[in-house]
Amino acid sequence: MAEHPPLLDTTQILSSDIPLLPAPIVSGDGAQQLSLFTNVILVQVNPGEAFTIRREDGHIQSFTGPAQVPMMSPNGSVPPIYVPPGYAPQIIEDNGVRRVVVVPQAAEFHPSGHAVIHRPPHPPLPGFIPVPAMMPPPPRHMYSPVTGTGDMTTQYIPQYHPSQVYGDLDSLSTHGRSNFRDERSSKTYERLQKKLKDRQGSQKDKLSSPPSSPQKCPSPTNEHNGLIKGHNVSGVSTGSAKNKSGKGKVVSQMDTEIEEKDEETKALEGLLSSITKPVVSDIQARTVVLTWSPPSSSINGETEENNMPELYGYEILVSNTGKDGKYKSVYAGEETSVTVNDLKPATDYYAKIQAECNSIKGSPSEAESFTTLSCEPDVPNPPRITNRTKNSLTLQWKAPCDNGSKIQSYLLEWDEGKGNGEFCQCYFGQQKQYRITKLSPAMGCKFRLAAKNDKGTSGFSEEVLYHTSGSAPSMPASPILVKAGVTWLSLQWSKPSGTPSDEGISYILEMEEETSGYGFKPKYDGEDLAYTVKNLRRSTKYKFKVIAYNSEGKSNPSEVVEFTTCPDKPGAPLKPSVKGKIHSQNFKITWDPPKDNGGASINKYVVEMSEGSNAGNKWDVIYSGTAREHLCDRLTPGCPYRLRVYCVSDGGQSSVSEPLLVQTPAVLPGPCFPPKLQGRPKAKEIQLRWGPPQVDGGSPIISYSVEMSTVETDEPREIYQGSEVECTVSNLLPGKTYNFRLRAANKIGFGQFSEKCEITTAPGPPDQCKPPQVTCRSATCAQVYWEVPVSNGADVTEYRLEWGGVEGCMQICYCGPGLSYELKGLSPATMYYCRVQAVSVAGPGPFSEVVVCMTPASVPAVVSCLQGVSEDEVESPDYSPSTCLAIRWEKPCDHGSEILSYSIDFGEKQTVTVGKISSYVIDNLQPDTTYRIRIQALNSLGAGPFSHTIKLKTKPLPPDPPRLECAAYSHQNLKLKWGEGTPKILPTDSIQYHLLMEDKNGRFISLYRGPCHTYKVQRLSESTSYKFCIQACNEAGEGPLSQKYTFTTPKSVPAALKAPRIDKINDHTCEITWEVLQPMKGDPIIYSLQVMVGKDSDFKQIYKGSDWYFRYSGLQQNCEYRFRVCAIRQCQDTVGGHQDLVGPYSATVIFISQRTEPPASTHKDTVETTRLPRTLTDEQCAAVILVIFAVFSILVAFIIQYFVIK
Repeated sequence: MAEHPPLLDTTQILSSDIPLLPAPIVSGDGAQQLSLFTNVILVQVNPGEAFTIRREDGHIQSFTGPAQVPMMSPNGSVPPIYVPPGYAPQIIEDNGVRRVVVVPQAAEFHPSGHAVIHRPPHPPLPGFIPVPAMMPPPPRHMYSPVTGTGDMTTQYIPQYHPSQVYGDLDSLSTHGRSNFRDERSSKTYERLQKKLKDRQGSQKDKLSSPPSSPQKCPSPTNEHNGLIKGHNVSGVSTGSAKNKSGKGKVVSQMDTEIEEKDEETKALEGLLSSITKPVVSDIQARTVVLTWSPPSSSINGETEENNMPELYGYEILVSNTGKDGKYKSVYAGEETSVTVNDLKPATDYYAKIQAECNSIKGSPSEAESFTTLSCEPDVPNPPRITNRTKNSLTLQWKAPCDNGSKIQSYLLEWDEGKGNGEFCQCYFGQQKQYRITKLSPAMGCKFRLAAKNDKGTSGFSEEVLYHTSGSAPSMPASPILVKAGVTWLSLQWSKPSGTPSDEGISYILEMEEETSGYGFKPKYDGEDLAYTVKNLRRSTKYKFKVIAYNSEGKSNPSEVVEFTTCPDKPGAPLKPSVKGKIHSQNFKITWDPPKDNGGASINKYVVEMSEGSNAGNKWDVIYSGTAREHLCDRLTPGCPYRLRVYCVSDGGQSSVSEPLLVQTPAVLPGPCFPPKLQGRPKAKEIQLRWGPPQVDGGSPIISYSVEMSTVETDEPREIYQGSEVECTVSNLLPGKTYNFRLRAANKIGFGQFSEKCEITTAPGPPDQCKPPQVTCRSATCAQVYWEVPVSNGADVTEYRLEWGGVEGCMQICYCGPGLSYELKGLSPATMYYCRVQAVSVAGPGPFSEVVVCMTPASVPAVVSCLQGVSEDEVESPDYSPSTCLAIRWEKPCDHGSEILSYSIDFGEKQTVTVGKISSYVIDNLQPDTTYRIRIQALNSLGAGPFSHTIKLKTKPLPPDPPRLECAAYSHQNLKLKWGEGTPKILPTDSIQYHLLMEDKNGRFISLYRGPCHTYKVQRLSESTSYKFCIQACNEAGEGPLSQKYTFTTPKSVPAALKAPRIDKINDHTCEITWEVLQPMKGDPIIYSLQVMVGKDSDFKQIYKGSDWYFRYSGLQQNCEYRFRVCAIRQCQDTVGGHQDLVGPYSATVIFISQRTEPPASTHKDTVETTRLPRTLTDEQCAAVILVIFAVFSILVAFIIQYFVIK
C-alpha cells in the first residue's frame, strides 16, 4: 500500500455517512472481553482493500477502502476482538465515552522494514465468536500452515503470505501495483509520499533501515502469532493513543473463567497431560516430521488398560517466537506421526503436543525445538520503471526474502522488444537498478527478475511491459453512437492507431447544438473510451468530435458526426366525451389529441372499454385508428360502461386518459315463463314458484304480478304482487281447476304476461264436528256421544276422542268409527275436558270445541306418606321416647268433600280419632314395645280406606346417674372415678357417661363423654375447689344429672434447687450459698441445709431459715463433707397456724478440707470441690435411649447389607 491514512478523529465517528451496523465483530486473533460505557468499534479500511463483515441477520456486507466503518456493540460490552495481520485495536476514552478503534498497523511497528504489499481482502467476519470453553473440538486431520502471521486456525483467518518491500517509503506501490502509466502519475504519487513523510517525521529512519538478521526475525512482517511486536497477548495495544484534545487514554482488561471439574475429569486430564514431547526428524527448509507416543498411566510398572480410552485426539502447537511465545495449532487428528508443511526456512521453531479425549484436553507436553534449513530466495516482485525517455528505460527493484542465505546477485531478462516470448539476459549483478539504452521511441519491452544465493536461484517474477516515450497521439476515429435516449446519448470511441497499450492517453469530447449558436463545447475530459452525454433535449440533433492528447501534445480532432436524441412518449389524450344521444344499445364518443405529442406525430389512437362500473374489470380494445370518434354498438340496455383512450407515436405509447363512465338506458322486461306448482296441491291452497325473465331490460326486476281465474268464469284477478319468486294461494275449493299467469316489472314498468298454466286442488278433510255430549254415570264413570260432520267429498273413516284433566294437555283415549265411548277409572269431584275429531282419506278435520264436565264427590282417598318422627324433631317438652311415639302424614285428596278428621289404629281395638292435623304424638305406651300403626281419613260422605301399616317401637327407660369419687389428686390435676365398671372399655358396654364441670360463671361445661369409668382433669390451679356432676346415657336417651360433687386441689411444693456453692474461708470455716426462690402465692420460702460428715450415713440439719447462705465452722482437716439444701413453703392459710411443704433436695456437693501450705505466692489457697453426678431428667433419658436405639438399628442394617445381601 502506498501510504496509510492518518488516524481517524474519534469526535466525528457518529457523523459518518456509513450507518452503524448491528453488533459486528472484527475477525482476527486475541479475544478480549471489555466493559465500556458506549462501545463504538471503528475500522479504518485503507485504499485498495476490502473489509467484509457478517451482520447479525446472517447477510454479508463488504466495504471497499478508503472507508471508515463505525460499529456498535448491542449488549453493553465489547465483543471478542480478533485482529487480522496489519491491524491493532486501541481503546480510547474521550469525555466519558470509551471507543474501540481498530486501525491499520503504522509503519513504525515494522522494525525489520518489511510490509505486506499484496494483501487479500479481509475474510468475512463471523457474527458470533464462541467462548473457548464452548468451542467444539477441532476436526480430524486438519492441517494449517505456519507462517507466523497469526495463531488461529484456517477456519477463522486465512494465512497472509508476506512479500518483501523496499526500504524506501516512497517506493511502496498501492495495492501491489508496481508500474505507473506515465510521468504525471508518478509525480502525483511522489507529492503524496512527501506529505506522508512530513507527517511522520522521525519515523522515516525506522522505515528506511535495512531488514534485520533472518535468524532473529524470520517473519517478513515481524509478527508474533498474528500480533505486531509491542502488543500484548490479548491483541490490545499496550501503547498510548491520544486524540486531538490530548485527553485520550488507553485501557484494557481481560476476563477469565474458571470451571469446576469433578474427580473423573481431573483424573482424565492428568492422564492426557502425561504425554511426552514429540520427536523431530527429517528437517527440511519448509517441512518437518513430528512423531510422538500416546499418553499412558502405569501403577507399579503395570499399565491399567481397563481405564485407558480407546481413542485419543492430538493437536500440534508450534511457535516461532521463542519457547515461551505464542503457539499456533497446525494439526488436529488421531495420527501419531505428522509431516508439518508451510514452514519458513532458517527459522527456530518450538513444537508441543496436546492430547484430547471426550472434549477434555490435557496440558501440552514439553516443547521440542528445531531449526528449518535455508533455501533459495523467494520470488521477487516485478521491477518497476523509475524513468524513461525516447531511447532508454531505467528499472529498479527490491530484494525479496533471502530465506536464511544472503542474496548474491540478481538476474534481469528481457525480450528485446520482439514480443515473441523469448527472454535473454539483460543484467546480472548485485545492483538493484539498471538502465537500458539504445531503444527506439514508443518501443515496448517485457522484463522479468530472479534472485540468487548460495542455495540456488529463485523463480522469475511476473512479466511486465514498459514502453519508451513517443510523440503526440494521431487523430482518433470519430465517436460512434452506442445507444440513444430521450435526454441522453451514449458514445464510444477507440484509441488512435499505433498507440502503445501502456501509454497514458486522455480524450476530450466536444459537442455542438444546432440551435444554440455557441459552436463546439467540451463535454468530457478523461481517459475512458466511452461517455454518456446527459441533460439533452428530446428529438434534437447534436454534433460531436473527439481529440486525443498525452504528455507530448494533442492530436487533430476527429471527423464531426451528428446524432439525434429520441422523441419522448406523448402525453395522455383528454377524457373522451359522448357525442349525441345515448341509446339503449349504442352511443358515439369523441376525444381530443394530447396537449404534448412528445416531439413526434401521433400514429394512432386506441379505445378500450370495460363493462361495469368496477375498476378491476377487464379492458377490451374496441377501436384502433387515426380517427378521433367511434360508435360503440351492440351494447346491453341499462349496463354501465367505462371507456378510456391512449395514443401511440414514434416516442412510444402514452398513458391512458381519464376513464368516461356511460350507462345505457333500460327498457321493459321480457315475458316470464309460466309459474310452476311447488310440491303437491292441497285441498284449499297451493304453492306457486317462478323464475325471473330471460331479459330484464337493463334494469333489475323489482316486482312480480300473479293473476288467477277459474275454468268456468275465466275472469282473472290479481292474487299476488311483490318481489318474491314464490307465493301461497289459499281459500281455494277442494277438487277445482284454476288458471294462473305471471308478469315481471322493472323501474320502467310491467312487461308482458306469460302463458297460462292449469292447476287442480286436492280433496279436503272433513269439517269440524259439533261439541260432544258427556253423561256421568258415577263418580268414576262417564259416557261421551258425538255426531257425524260434513265429509267434504270423502267419507269419514274414524273419529278421535281426546280426554284430560287439563285443557291444554288432553290425550287420545279413543280412535275408531263409533259415535260414543265410555270412560272408567275417573277421579271423583274432578273437572275433565274432551273434544272430538273426524278423519278421512284426505286427512283429519279440525277438532270440535272443548266440552267441560265434573264428576260427583266421594269418600277421601288413601292417606299416603305415613311415617314415624324421630325424637330430635319433636318439639313437645313432655315427649318421652320410652312411652310416646310421634307420627306424621300428608293430607290425601278429599274427593270433593272436606276432610273432617282422621282415625288412627295402633293395636288391637286401640283407635284414636284426631282432627284436621297432619302429625300426632301417641302417649301412654309401654316402654320397649313394638306397635303397628295405620290411619284413614273421614269426610261427610264416609271413611276412606286405611293407609299402609308401619311398625314403630318405644325405647327402654334411661339409666340413673352413678356416684362420683376422687381417686387421686395433686396440685394441678384430679382423677375422678364413677360406677362399678372396669377401667377397660368393653364392646358390649351400651351406657355412655357425660362428665360436666362448673365454670367461673356458674355454668356446667362438658369435660368427657364416653363409656369409660375414670377421667383425669388436668391444668387446674392449686388449692382451688371445683364442682362436678355426671349423667348416664343409653339408646333410651340421657338420664338425669347427678348431685354436685366438690373436690379441692392441694398446694404445690417448692421446686428443686440447684447444687449449692461452697467457698473456703480458712482451714476451719467455709461458706455455703444457694439460689433464692420467690414467694409462692404469698407464702414465704425458707431453706433447710443438711450435711454428712466423713463416713456417716445420715444427713444432719445444720441450718433452717430464710437466708440464702450459711457459714459453717469447725471443719476438720482432710475430712470429706457432703452438703445439700431444699426449699420449704410455709402455708399461712391453714387452720391453727401454718403448714410446711418441703421440696426435693438439691444435688449433693462434696467438699474436702485440706491444710493450707505456707504461702509461696500472694494468691489465695484454692479449694477442691467435686460434685456428684447429677441425675438425668426424663427427657434426657428418653433422648439417650433414642440415640442408642438409632445406633443399634444402623449397625444391624449394615450387618444385613454386608453379610446377607452381598
